[in-house]
Amino acid sequence: MYEKSVDLLKKAVADELSAVHQYMYFHFHCDDQGLDLLANLFRRTAIEEMMHIERLAERILFLKGDVEMKPSHATESIQDVKEMLTKAKLLEEESIRDYNDAALACGADSNTRKLFESLVMDEERHFRQYDDENSNIKRYDDDYLAQQSMERSRNVSSAAAAVTPKVGG
Repeated sequence: MYEKSVDLLKKAVADELSAVHQYMYFHFHCDDQGLDLLANLFRRTAIEEMMHIERLAERILFLKGDVEMKPSHATESIQDVKEMLTKAKLLEEESIRDYNDAALACGADSNTRKLFESLVMDEERHFRQYDDENSNIKRYDDDYLAQQSMERSRNVSSAAAAVTPKVGG
C-alpha cells in the first residue's frame, strides 16, 4: 500500500547521505583555509541533513520498509569556495524540486507528504544561506574571504595571549 512512499523516502535518505558527505567535505576544507564562518555553515547544514535522515528513516520503518544507508552519489573534490557554494546551491535546488515532487507523488499518504513538505522548507532556507554567502563573495570579492581568515588569526592570537603566562610579572 505504501510502496511508492517507501521508495521516495529511500531515495531521499540516499540523497541526504550524499549531501552530508559533501557538506562535511566542504566544512573540512573551509576550516583548513581558515574560513570559520563558511566552515560552520557547512557543518551546521550537514547536521541538519543528518536530522533529515533520521526523520526519513523513522517514517520508512513506520511504513515497514528497511532503511538503506547508501549515498546516491560520490562526494565531489571541490576546494574552491565559490565552486563549493555553487555546488551547495545546486544540491539544495535539486532537493527542493525532488521533495516537492515526492510530496505530490505520495497521494493519500498524508504524513509522508507533510514530511516532504517540511523538508522543502529546510532546503529552501539552506539555499538562501548559500545564496547569501555567494552574493557576499560577489559583492566584496575575495576581501570577504580574507576577512574571515583574518578574524580566525585574531581569535587564535587572542586565545594564545590569554593562556600565556606573563614573565617577570
